[in-house]
This record gives sequence, structure tokens and C-alpha cells, in this order.
Amino acid sequence: QVQLVESGGGLVQPGGSLRLSCVAAGSIFSINTLGWYRQAPGKQRELVATITRGYITNYEDSVKGRFTISGDIAKNTVYLQMNSLKLEDTAVYYCYVHTSWPVNDYWGQGTQVTVSS
Repeated sequence: QVQLVESGGGLVQPGGSLRLSCVAAGSIFSINTLGWYRQAPGKQRELVATITRGYITNYEDSVKGRFTISGDIAKNTVYLQMNSLKLEDTAVYYCYVHTSWPVNDYWGQGTQVTVSS
């Protein structure tokens, strides 16, 4: 059984920083993409950033230049460094893993990020 374990969420003031971490535990193979999504109250879950096996990154427009995704495919880990946080970044952040064989999507349980003064 695969479990994605997230850590690093919390409360931070606007302009502050947080670093999220996620490790995929269990029998997981052929990781193709690692990433982070978020869901704010009353809104749909949205992509924040992804990184592929070839270390190609993709970011949602509102976080470009502020967030940095990194990962280690061999260690089944992914990180999200979040700088210059804004009130609108408040959400539950979910770790995401996509495997190519077999094709599967895995999700973490979510970690709360609250940006408030």
C-alpha cells in the first residue's frame, strides 16, 4: 500500500515562507510526475506545481517566481519552497504522485497552509 506523507504546513504572515515536504512510502514504481495541488475553501482543487522524472517543472501562474518545486525521484520525495506568501495562498496543499506502470495517481492527506496577519 502506498502512502504519501506530507509535512511543513502551518501559519505564516504575509511575505513569509514555508517549505512543504512529501515522501511516498510503500511499494511505488515508475514515478513519472510529482507535484502539489491546493484547495481553498469553496474552491476547486487546483494545480500548484509539478516536476517530472526528467526534472521539467510547471507552475500555476500565480505562484511563478515565488514557489519552487524540487524532488528526488529515487527517494520518492518532493518539496515545495513557498516564498513571499500571500493571503490568497491559504489552502490545503496536497502532494500528488503519478506513476506510468501501472498507471496510478496517489494523493496525500493534505496539509493546511494559512497566511494571515
